[in-house]
Formats: sequence, structure tokens, C-alpha cells
Amino acid sequence: MITSRTNDKVRYIEKLKQKSSFRKEEGFFVVEGIRMIREVPVHLRKELYVTEKALTDHPELKTWCDRVETVSESVMEKLADTRTPQGMAALVRIPEPERIETEDPLYLILDGLQDPGNTGTLIRTAEAVGAAAVLLGNNTADPYSPKVVRSTMGTIFRVPVRICDDLPLAIRELKAKGVAVYGTHLAGTDFFAADLTGPVAFLIGSEGRGLSEEAAAEADHLLRIPMEGEVESLNAAVSGSVVAYEAYRQKKCR
Repeated sequence: MITSRTNDKVRYIEKLKQKSSFRKEEGFFVVEGIRMIREVPVHLRKELYVTEKALTDHPELKTWCDRVETVSESVMEKLADTRTPQGMAALVRIPEPERIETEDPLYLILDGLQDPGNTGTLIRTAEAVGAAAVLLGNNTADPYSPKVVRSTMGTIFRVPVRICDDLPLAIRELKAKGVAVYGTHLAGTDFFAADLTGPVAFLIGSEGRGLSEEAAAEADHLLRIPMEGEVESLNAAVSGSVVAYEAYRQKKCR
């Protein structure tokens, strides 16, 4: 049993939770809670750290992966990112993004989203609408940070997620494949008048500034979601979900 909060493995996991660059370098991230841990595919499972109480409550975790180690309650408080940990934390491999070929693919492209909840929610939305992948600019919240992972509710293991060091280049690559790229923008035309039945990608900008000039310049069209009253804009996760579901509806109803 690990009882020291200064144990090397404890320090390693704490660094993984805190630093995006370290997660990228090591190829691992941290998952907490019984629901999320059950979602992890077998081939991505590396190590599990669990309290004796949690192991008693969930005996199936004894064979979750090759290395299952018990830790004290004090150590678990150090390993966990939540205020009320469930007594388990897992070291998980970052999945390789898979290519999903569909007849009329739908992509979500996140540009500069800083809120982990918004980023995680849009990854969940991507699965709900059958999106082929989610592309993230490197100025967007890391999808493998603890808060984003929790917000995805397991979708992080089922939707291809690609972090793009050069987002404009990634957009141009989609366009070269015949994907129409639409940017959500206050200066755009009426969103509900757009034909979204073919291969499409939606650019979703940051919560405060919207789309960057570089990303907006790559869009084939800029669209604005109609709004009543004095509302000027919607939450990034809400606007992204609205446009994704309209594309999904059009594809289903054509």
C-alpha cells in the first residue's frame, strides 16, 4: 500500500493532472471515479490506484488492469482532482485518433475555447450527432485535462479528438477533401438558411472573443444563429450544439 503523499508515483500522477505538456510528452492522463474508469477501453488501461474501501465496494477493480495498487485515503486526496474523491484514480493512455469515413461527415473545430466544461460538452455533442471527429486548436483547453475529461462523461474514449498545432492548415486539409467549413460569427448570414446536408465542419470560437481572425479567414461561409431580444451571443457549448444538431437534422431529413 502507498501511504506517503511524497511517493514518486504520487508526484508523477499529480504532474500529469497539472501540466498539459507533460501529458503530451508522456502519452498518459488521469481518470477518476467508477463511471469513467468503467468507460476506459482495456487497451488504454495502464495503472489503477484505489483505496481499500473503494476496492471492497467495487471488487471487480481488482482485475481492472495488470497493476492495481491500494493507497491510503490521504494519498487518494492527493491523487484526486475532485473535492470528494470516489477512492480511485487510473493512469490511462492517450488514445490515437482514428479516421472515421462517412458519406457526409460532420466535424466540430474548436478555436480558443478556454472553459473545460464547454470543451467537454462539445466533445459529448460530437458523439451525439455522429461527428467524424473533433479538431482542437492548441489554444483550446486540453481535452485530457481532468475537468474536460469529466465533462465528456466517457465520450473522450469514443470520439476521435485531434489537437492541431496549425489549425488553419488542418482546416485547409478538410476543405481539400470537399468539406464545407462554416464559422459561427456575429457578422455571418442567417444560419437557418444554410444547406448543411453535405460534408460540413463548424468552427466554434472562444467564449469571449469568438473566432480568431486566422480561423475565420479559412471559413467558406460565416453563419449567425438568429436570436431574439437583446441577446448578442450564446455560450460556446450552446452555439456549437445548436449548429451541430441542425446539420444532424438536415442530414436525417433529406
